[in-house]
Amino acid sequence: MASAFTRLRTPRTIVCIGRNYADHIAELGNTRPTEPFYFLKPATSVLHPNAGPILSPSNCNLHYEVELAAIMGGTADELTVENALSKIKGYAVGVDMTARNFQEQAKSKKLPWALCKGFKTFLPVSHFIPRGRILNPHDVELYLSVNGQLRQKDSTKLMLFDIPQLLRHVTSIAPLEEDDILMTGTPKGVGPVVPGDVIEAGLRVNGVELEEAKIRVEVQARTSGYNSS
Repeated sequence: MASAFTRLRTPRTIVCIGRNYADHIAELGNTRPTEPFYFLKPATSVLHPNAGPILSPSNCNLHYEVELAAIMGGTADELTVENALSKIKGYAVGVDMTARNFQEQAKSKKLPWALCKGFKTFLPVSHFIPRGRILNPHDVELYLSVNGQLRQKDSTKLMLFDIPQLLRHVTSIAPLEEDDILMTGTPKGVGPVVPGDVIEAGLRVNGVELEEAKIRVEVQARTSGYNSS
């Protein structure tokens, strides 16, 4: 039977906000930013529902980071806090997979994060959530479990920079376009997964889980490509 839900369309740009929850900053020993901090993921890192497993590269300390993703409804350039939310057509749940050991190496050498964040399958996403289903994106409960054990559960109320502030900052640098994705940061509780693990994630609005927001995906070992021999 075909799904009643809508897959995300292919973005041109995926903006990922880092260090946007205080407890997550603390658990990784990072410094709280004075303005939104972000990096980019390639569009080819997106993993749609039921499209296969997350592929973990060889010698990779793979971590999960659940996030609320905002989906742009059109070209957004130099937005203001007042008009930013009107440019969003919907939302999704995303899991920003991170090769943590590669990230630590990059940080120590002051190198970009393309390697640790950009592998194929490193952005599992839910189906599209129309904007009307989430009237207040700053009052949503995100959760993630591994093998049935809850690992992350927090409210988007805890964001240090809210979505209008994020969009104002990002679009002051370069425009976003329709179907582009803004990943808004992860709360505390990030941690490792290994091949064979199953990740489940989603969100609740006023205590009610949205079916289109659910993610269920297995981790498998990648046997080719980077670091394989």
